[in-house]
Amino acid sequence: MRVAITGSTGLIGSALVQALRWGGDEVVRLVRHEARGTDERRIVPDQRRIEGPGLDDVDAVVNLAGTAIAGGRWTEDYKRSILESRLSTTETVVAALSETGRCQRFVSGSAIGYYGPTGEHAVDESAPAGDDFLARVVVAWENAATTAPVPTAIVRTGHVMTPRGGYIGAQLLPFRLGLGGQVRDGRHWVSWISLDDEVAAIRWLLANELTGPFNLTAPHPVTNARWTKALGAALHRPTVIPFPVPLAAAIFGKDFVEGAMVNSQWVLPNRLEDAGFEFRDTEIEPALARLLSD
Repeated sequence: MRVAITGSTGLIGSALVQALRWGGDEVVRLVRHEARGTDERRIVPDQRRIEGPGLDDVDAVVNLAGTAIAGGRWTEDYKRSILESRLSTTETVVAALSETGRCQRFVSGSAIGYYGPTGEHAVDESAPAGDDFLARVVVAWENAATTAPVPTAIVRTGHVMTPRGGYIGAQLLPFRLGLGGQVRDGRHWVSWISLDDEVAAIRWLLANELTGPFNLTAPHPVTNARWTKALGAALHRPTVIPFPVPLAAAIFGKDFVEGAMVNSQWVLPNRLEDAGFEFRDTEIEPALARLLSD
């Protein structure tokens, strides 16, 4: 299979590129800069254009591009970039697809932010969208993808677990120093997925004809308190110092803290499991122990 990928240098994208190549697939990386090799092709979202031959010579496309949610302070300009970067890239990819073309598989990125805060209630793909900032972003993002003229799967990703970044990312150093701790009362739910399962699920969806939304989250979400203890145990460090929420608010803004950091989301991968996908990492304690064993 020949697969085009946007966001190929990101956390998920880079791991997906590596896994596809190891599996014998060919990858075309859609990049914003001038192509520097035969595996790169320039995409210009502002012009809704992909340089020739566009997507005419690939079998599938995976769309993962977008400004990082936690990449900067949530100013109005940054929030606009979070939305527009996703819409412009998705619309560019969709415009390059054809009902009769070679590319007949589209897997487009999304996020569990679709559901907004779920509190103490578990939700699956049948739940309605939320109405906070991230939910509105995700709804617009998905709406752009579902106009594609080819079979399309939407992957609503949870908090990705890997020592390379993601949810663990900036928290790893303070935890290793024994300065990590739960956020507030630790009762909010964290719907997580290991990077290995994230990549495996995307590859699995590429190989199937399933369409519509799929939650890419492990079968057993946990509270922040349990996640904190699991990370501390994996690192053999205490977790008694509360996370400095005011400091995070000063760096990223109050909207980020309330909308992303302490937003309780209990999300289940029912469609993925019902379709037969098998997770490698289902419980947080052994997952973090394995991921952080090196």
